[in-house]
Amino acid sequence: MMKVLFVTSEAGPFVKTGGLGDVAGSLPRALKKEKVDIRIVLPNYKWIPQKFKDRMLHKEEITVPVSWRNQYCGIKQLEYEGITHYFLDNEFYFKRDGYYGYFDDAERFTFFCRAVLEALPHCGFMPDVIHCHDWQTALVPLFLQEFYNKNITAKTVFTIHNLKFQGAFTHWILHNILGLGDHYFTSDKLEYNGKVNLLKAGIVYCDRLTTVSKTYANEIKYPFYGEGLDGLIRANEYKLRGILNGVDYNEYNPETDPYTYVKYKNDIEEKRLNKIKLQEELSLPLKKKTPLLGIVSRLTSQKGLDLLIHILDELLNEEVQLVIVGTGDQEYEQVLVQKALRHTKKLRVVLKFDEGLARKIYAASDIFLMPSLYEPCGLGQLIALRYGALPIVRETGGLKDTIISYNESNGEGNGFSFTNYNAHDFLYTIRRALKVYKNKNIWTKIMENAFNSNYSWDGSAKEYLKLYRELT
Repeated sequence: MMKVLFVTSEAGPFVKTGGLGDVAGSLPRALKKEKVDIRIVLPNYKWIPQKFKDRMLHKEEITVPVSWRNQYCGIKQLEYEGITHYFLDNEFYFKRDGYYGYFDDAERFTFFCRAVLEALPHCGFMPDVIHCHDWQTALVPLFLQEFYNKNITAKTVFTIHNLKFQGAFTHWILHNILGLGDHYFTSDKLEYNGKVNLLKAGIVYCDRLTTVSKTYANEIKYPFYGEGLDGLIRANEYKLRGILNGVDYNEYNPETDPYTYVKYKNDIEEKRLNKIKLQEELSLPLKKKTPLLGIVSRLTSQKGLDLLIHILDELLNEEVQLVIVGTGDQEYEQVLVQKALRHTKKLRVVLKFDEGLARKIYAASDIFLMPSLYEPCGLGQLIALRYGALPIVRETGGLKDTIISYNESNGEGNGFSFTNYNAHDFLYTIRRALKVYKNKNIWTKIMENAFNSNYSWDGSAKEYLKLYRELT
């Protein structure tokens, strides 16, 4: 049986701040179906729900070197949904009110990476593959080669979920935190713009490099998407592969979703009952036939907020309603609130992350908007397809890989898309969708295509398993 250890800074349902938590919580369950002995290790954060902490077994206590320091690490173990999870405990590093953004994040996650490798002999589990995720775990492949290659023979896979977040810190950490010599501070290793870039450690020293869609894997080889590392990506292209993220079809299921007003299965009329209920809850005019557009998103430039705001007044001159839920940059939040005050009968903006309201929007919306500047994979469009809300997306990253724009000539397509990052192209595509919406038969057919789209984790898990087998 293939043995794989997932190393991650978050995993649902224990801790989840974004897409990484979804992936690390869902993909292992799909791998387990493929007969993989999959286990997960993550920090024992303060805010992991107490109901999980109460079930953790204290396995052992070890000492972890962090350069010249020796730090305590407790190893805790929890079986959840048939998967073994290890939680590495150090209150100095992880008993805090948040997960990221502290002045000593370099030290905190260096400790975590060393602790993973120090803990392995004490867990009674020696993996064939260690699969690491994002910069917080990127030192594992490097440390494995530098300090542990005599005792641990595992191969490493490193997944980039978003290249923008790289973990760049001052040169001081190289000796004082990482415990490495200056020969690592070169442009082909850890140095970038005079800083130590931890993400580069994962890219350079892993055995296989993956990212979360085929298109994004190609995009990051070029300057616009490469975040300054496109040259390094091209140099390591021989080990790069794009494997599309999936969505947990048990969790996101309109037949059983506890948050939606009305459960439904591929039923357009029952779906529209959710629209009426959402209109009631948000005090919008009750208009069953008016297209409802939804956005569930971080309010940032990456998510295409500049395009949205540029066209918003024109869009709301159409016979539509728009509901937006999310938080983000203050400038976008302020503009959206002002627009909502101006368009009281057509626009609602909820500035918080509300999982329940988000699910209601997916279930109620006719159209789901994702005009992203870039999108490594995207989760929103996959959930929208599952709930029969037709996505309108820009053709980038995983959006391009999953949304097939409606083709009038053959009836194929599960949504609508546009190519250029241009506000007028975005508005044109929305108007095109609104025109199609008026033809109930055609719209019903596209919705059926959306419902029949399958982006569960099953296919992606098979691709990862194939990748693991190539290494062992």
